[in-house]
Amino acid sequence: MKIGILFGGRSEEHAVSVKSAREVAEHLDPDKYEPYYIGITRSGAWRLCDGPGAEWEDGDLRPVVLSPDPGVGGLLVLERGRYDTIGLDVVLPVLHGKLGEDGAVQGLLELSGIPYAGCDVQGSALCMDKSLAYLVARGAGIATPDFRVVTADEHVEPDELTYPVFVKPARSGSSFGVTKVSRGEELAGAIGVARQYDSKVLVERAVVGSEVGCAVLGDDPELITGEVDRIALSHGFFRIHQESAPEAGSENSTPIVPADIPAESRALVQETAKAVYRALGCRGLARVDMFLLADGTVMLNEVNTLPGLTSYSRYPRMMAAAGLSLGDVIDRVVSLAVTGKAR
Repeated sequence: MKIGILFGGRSEEHAVSVKSAREVAEHLDPDKYEPYYIGITRSGAWRLCDGPGAEWEDGDLRPVVLSPDPGVGGLLVLERGRYDTIGLDVVLPVLHGKLGEDGAVQGLLELSGIPYAGCDVQGSALCMDKSLAYLVARGAGIATPDFRVVTADEHVEPDELTYPVFVKPARSGSSFGVTKVSRGEELAGAIGVARQYDSKVLVERAVVGSEVGCAVLGDDPELITGEVDRIALSHGFFRIHQESAPEAGSENSTPIVPADIPAESRALVQETAKAVYRALGCRGLARVDMFLLADGTVMLNEVNTLPGLTSYSRYPRMMAAAGLSLGDVIDRVVSLAVTGKAR
């Protein structure tokens, strides 16, 4: 099967995407797949390359585009002044953040007519915007944090809020631009930081509870969940992918898989994750992050429609704990993309 693997991208999560693609490359079964690696530079240039190595941009690169013409069904590669075509059977977009996980690339893939793994345009866009995801989840009876949206030109009076709050970009990932605000005088600066990543900002009341997550795989109604994890924090808040050497661990957080929570809480987290997945129209795979409160209530935090797949990421760890390797996950999401049901 000829599989196109998109990685890199223009978002702040470019480096994470490269690491995720590197892990995918190591787990692709060569008897099943013939991979074509399409690296997207930080400036947005698309290049056909040998693979997602650490120095992939220094290798043999050829300009490439994914044709929006379904009659082409694949890539147009610039070779010696002319374009050659490479047909693809399926695309795996290993992209995180803006212009990768928000429906933009998914729209291009819809135009191309090539089957692709993961959430569609609507599900990707909805999950990327935390405020819209919260509204839809609430409509489905799922608890969410109290929040307010701050638009690009809006000023917020600090005394209007009850502290602490989290200020975050509405459409960003991996905790980029997120600040915990404990006093009113910190608010303006935190909003300024969030606006570096998105003109639309969320101010959320801080939730007192354990951070838990659940990996979901499949298409409704046949959904598989991984083992639930819990993020044990020593101080501060969870900032995944922002450490200088995340492979060596975090200075303030440790993921515990399976989560050290009661069995009934574990079951409720998994059922809530599936309910969120369905309500937001997810398909293929997603990681649902939640809060487990002291009274046993489960509350939505956010949904990652293309979760990190690095060696230290939560999604593959949760699936591995449930008996599914990353290779198994890839096989299933690709099969879902091509046939509509897992092998």
